[in-house]
Amino acid sequence: MYDPLRAKAKVALYTGTAFIIGIGLAAGLGWTQAQVGPVIDEKPILSAEMVKPAQDLSDAFTHIADVITPAVVRIQSRRPASPRTAEDSPLRFFGGPQPDPQDPPEPDYSGGSGFIISADGYIMTNHHVVRDADQITVYLHDRRYFEAHVIGGDPFTDVAVIKIDVPDKLAYLPFGDSDDVQVGQWVLAVGNPGFGGGGNQLDYTVTQGIVSARGRGLNILREELNRQFGADPATQSFANYAIEDFIQTDAVTNPGNSGGPMVNLRGQTVGINSAIATTSNYWQGYGFAIPINIARHVMEDIVAYGQVRRPLIGVAMNDVTPEDADLYGLPSVSGVVVQMVTPRGPAEGAGIRAGDVITAVEGKAVGYSGQLQQRIAEHHPGDRITLTLYRDRKIVQVPVQLGEAPINAATTRAAAPAQVAEERLGIQVDVLNAEAAQALGYARPGGVVISGVAPGSAAEQRGLGRGLKVVKIDGKDVVRPEDVRAALDAVPAGRIVSLVVESPMGDQRIYNVRMPTR
Repeated sequence: MYDPLRAKAKVALYTGTAFIIGIGLAAGLGWTQAQVGPVIDEKPILSAEMVKPAQDLSDAFTHIADVITPAVVRIQSRRPASPRTAEDSPLRFFGGPQPDPQDPPEPDYSGGSGFIISADGYIMTNHHVVRDADQITVYLHDRRYFEAHVIGGDPFTDVAVIKIDVPDKLAYLPFGDSDDVQVGQWVLAVGNPGFGGGGNQLDYTVTQGIVSARGRGLNILREELNRQFGADPATQSFANYAIEDFIQTDAVTNPGNSGGPMVNLRGQTVGINSAIATTSNYWQGYGFAIPINIARHVMEDIVAYGQVRRPLIGVAMNDVTPEDADLYGLPSVSGVVVQMVTPRGPAEGAGIRAGDVITAVEGKAVGYSGQLQQRIAEHHPGDRITLTLYRDRKIVQVPVQLGEAPINAATTRAAAPAQVAEERLGIQVDVLNAEAAQALGYARPGGVVISGVAPGSAAEQRGLGRGLKVVKIDGKDVVRPEDVRAALDAVPAGRIVSLVVESPMGDQRIYNVRMPTR
């Protein structure tokens, strides 16, 4: 006879038994172990609305970085072997560690940054990044690299233009207006800090900061120009033509950033990162950029004429002091005082005289000497401009036809190319004689061994090292050092050459290296 109460009891018994068995099984599988360690909570503490302004700025930085980074390049420059000196660094503020003067002369590899300014491969950088280079390699964001040639460089502004020939159109950066840059505004700096000859682990670093000041004159270009031209009486005055009107920023920059862009929040280039004020060769809070307006004018002249056609008005000047402002009845402590007028120069011809105070060029205010130089440099020799002066406590408008500075041929071109094929690749080779075989750990002598690899060279970049035995080049056996030169001489610039090398342990590896242009 069916008993409902007894049936319910059986169901409860079976269910309970199944539950106990399930618990035991789960425990055996570790499903019921107590959590070890802290409980992780991923719930935001603040709502999106509470942090929206900061998030919007963060998003803006992200968007800018995505757009501008593909147009930034890494530049490696090779300079011919020369005796090392303690002043080997082109710009003191952005120089790396000083070389030992006792080191033997050897090619110098250094580098910096640059940015693409047109889809067909024109690139702007600092003059000191490519000065005197006989080989320049440009590394793109997509890991491709190309040999570049120098269109021209200007040591008086530290601006240079180089070009790479590419089969496709490149991403490039638009120009902004550096006259619109305001102290306190956000800017981003992009570049390749910490350059090393064997590669760069800090490629395409983006930093942000604000514009800290404008119109900084650091005298670093003057000092460099004195080193270059000061020994010759005919060129001793060249340092006076340096244009230093730097934008100061607290965006982090270091050696290797030199030549990279400073951009505003619209992604427009407003400066070229050029120097850092430091006692340690690394960033200590002060970075400086060349205003893009003057850099753009220099670039346009270099591309059009192969040199900068710099104008001049023919005066010596000083910044206005509080005493000058009081004496001359100026509305503010701003402008430049004419100290001397060059005989038969444009200023003398226009009637400008010592004691005049220049306060504007073509209606644009001038507050200090560097700014006046920049305003003048934005024009060409022969242009007619209007200067605003204070004379006898009155405002005077004076038209001046600009002359031409005697420095306009002082631009740079690439040095004569290297001719030896293995040096182009960056290796030195010797016979693997008995002494070398014993020293390197080879079982027997014979063949050709790599006796040296140039720092930063194409060979080093691909990992070739000293002490490896060269077995084949492009499938051809290598027996003598002459075989290496003959094989590499047959490889045109830009083509990939394949080397089979052997270690002292007997294992072989293949290294594929693109042959530099020179």
